[in-house]
Amino acid sequence: MSNILLTQDTGKIIGPVAKLLGYIMEGIFYVIDKIGIPNIGLAIILFTIVIYLLLMPLTIKQQKFSKLSAKMNPELQAIQAKYKNKKDNDSMMAMNMETKAVYAKYGVSPSGSCVQLLIQMPILLALYRVIYNIPAYVGKVKEAFFPLVDKLIAENGSVEFIQNFSNARMYTKQFENENFVGGVTSYVQNTFVDVLNKASSAEWISLKENFSNLSSDVDHTLSLLDQYNNFLGLSMSNSPAFTLSEARAAGSLLMMISALIIPILAAVTQWINVKLMPQQPTNTDNEQQNTMVQSMKTMNMVMPIMSAVFCYTLPAGMGLYWVAGAVVRSIQQVLINKHIDKMDLDEVIKKNEEKAKKKMEKANAQAEQMAAYANMNTKKVGMASKAMVSTMSQEEKDEIVKKATENAGKNAKPGSMMAKANMVRDYNEKNNK
Repeated sequence: MSNILLTQDTGKIIGPVAKLLGYIMEGIFYVIDKIGIPNIGLAIILFTIVIYLLLMPLTIKQQKFSKLSAKMNPELQAIQAKYKNKKDNDSMMAMNMETKAVYAKYGVSPSGSCVQLLIQMPILLALYRVIYNIPAYVGKVKEAFFPLVDKLIAENGSVEFIQNFSNARMYTKQFENENFVGGVTSYVQNTFVDVLNKASSAEWISLKENFSNLSSDVDHTLSLLDQYNNFLGLSMSNSPAFTLSEARAAGSLLMMISALIIPILAAVTQWINVKLMPQQPTNTDNEQQNTMVQSMKTMNMVMPIMSAVFCYTLPAGMGLYWVAGAVVRSIQQVLINKHIDKMDLDEVIKKNEEKAKKKMEKANAQAEQMAAYANMNTKKVGMASKAMVSTMSQEEKDEIVKKATENAGKNAKPGSMMAKANMVRDYNEKNNK
């Protein structure tokens, strides 16, 4: 019936982010429950809108980076062409300096786009985790399984029975875990809910038949889950593939069409989203860049197909999130494109040049200050050394010179002036004895 896991993510990075997003999802579900429409599909749409609005500043920054990158690429390519066949150290340093100056001029960082993606990646992964595991983050949905779960746990043979469910093998480690074996209440409850969330319609019927005394509790749980999961005639917990198989068995053409709605919408909205994104221009002089651009075009063509495939096999709730996300991104893209098109990029570049100039002047001033400070310290050290030498006796001075000469002479190369000086010293010492 469902393809979701109850257990929350415990990863060091994804876990805390997912927990925070889970609070947002639970808050949304709490509000729509209070107004009388507790529905997972509606909660997913509202959740998607909220998250993408929160990510709007990063999205704008990324699109601005793309626009400025397209404008500064000719200058970067000119620098690369200038130093194309120059591999010496001075040329490489000069190329790096000129490249940095261009990035400073446009006010962007070479790693700017990567940093934004790195920031968004854990958020996106956590989003999927929350959508995929709604009962783990939304207490109201988890409560739908009670009191059935507690009563089922108390029944003899219930553990062995649910272990025969088709997807129970995914939870083998949970059944073998010491917390389950030891009867830790919360762990046992979570394991039962995990398995029941993946139970098929036939397995729910077999549950009623084998535990007839729990028939009313099973009906109560299924009624609540249907209320929460049903969105425009689709169950958010079932995958379109599963719904299509049941539609074929029932011979329902309408049910077959509804099962394919989300995968088709996912492909269409993804295609629109790709078309609205700024495209990187090709450059006949840069083969590497052309290869990257062609790869991006191929990926853009494949993405809508991949979206349809994923949304066909994943729970409909995930597909709805995918579709809602593509729609929100498309609306965002239109608004962002209008916002950026209104921007005077030449004015932005001028301001960035002024900032870069002030930054360079500040850096030069600091360098000069450090140099002056170092020179002053060197003079102080020299004066201190002279004062120290002036207080030494002649014998102490001769001893220091002798030791310095001996240490230097140890590593003297044959035939060098130092080696010859050592020979003269040894001769004089021999004759004076």
